[in-house]
Amino acid sequence: MVDKKDPRLSDPRFTTRIAVTVPFHDVDPMGVVWHGNYFRYLEVAREALLKQFDYGYREMEASGYVWPIVDARLKYIAPVQFEQQIIVQAQLEEFEHRLRIGYQVFDADSGKRTTSGYTLQVAVHIASKEMCFVSPPVLLEKMGVSL
Repeated sequence: MVDKKDPRLSDPRFTTRIAVTVPFHDVDPMGVVWHGNYFRYLEVAREALLKQFDYGYREMEASGYVWPIVDARLKYIAPVQFEQQIIVQAQLEEFEHRLRIGYQVFDADSGKRTTSGYTLQVAVHIASKEMCFVSPPVLLEKMGVSL
């Protein structure tokens, strides 16, 4: 269950926004962003978000864990086109058993939302290759929270 009202998640380190200008190589012949390329924009925002509390992918690996994405969903509300400037917002929504990061994509000029979605990541211990059913203590330490 996602508890977006968890006061521990109100820390500004758990939300970020990045700007993207849509490049030509991301669009289809109609000039609209191909649906699969949105995940690249989410990845850039997700990495920026994780770095804000010092748990980017290099820090994850150094801590003995990898966090593969096990589920991803997107809702396409309005098309995004070549050279359009967009803002991708990533917000940590859940962390106790997995990382759930919610995303909103906005047109930079109008502020109109074009896309929404989320990703789910789970911790996997590198040495044993076992999935963790609770987030490892290192994540909580990096976040500065306790359960």
